[in-house]
Amino acid sequence: MPKHPIAAPASSPLARALDRNEAIQENVEQSAAELCVISTVLKQEVPVQAQTGDVAQALQKTGELEGRIQSSAEELAQVNQALKAELQAREALERELAQAQARLAQAQQRAPSSAPAAAPGG
Repeated sequence: MPKHPIAAPASSPLARALDRNEAIQENVEQSAAELCVISTVLKQEVPVQAQTGDVAQALQKTGELEGRIQSSAEELAQVNQALKAELQAREALERELAQAQARLAQAQQRAPSSAPAAAPGG
C-alpha cells in the first residue's frame, strides 16, 4: 500500500470539472427545450398576418437562438465525453501507480539491508 492514498476520483479537479460541465449541459438543454416551446407557442398564437416587422424578426431570432443553444448543448456533450475519457485514463494510471508503489514497497521490505557488511578479520 502506498503511504499517501490516491484521492478519490470524485474529488479530483477533473472530476469536479466534468460534474460542473454536465450540470451546465443539462441547463443548456433545458433552456433549448423551453425556448422551443416558447417559439412554437408564439408561432401558433400570433396570427400569420401579424407576423411582420418586429414580431417576425423576434420569431426568427427565437429560431436562431434555439439552434445555437442546441449546437452548444451538442458541443458540451462532446467535451464531456472527452473529459470522461480523460478521467477514466487518469484513474487507470493512478491505480497502476498505486499497484507499482505497493510492489516496490514490498520488494524493498524483502530485500536485504543495503548497509555494507563488515569485512571479516577487519
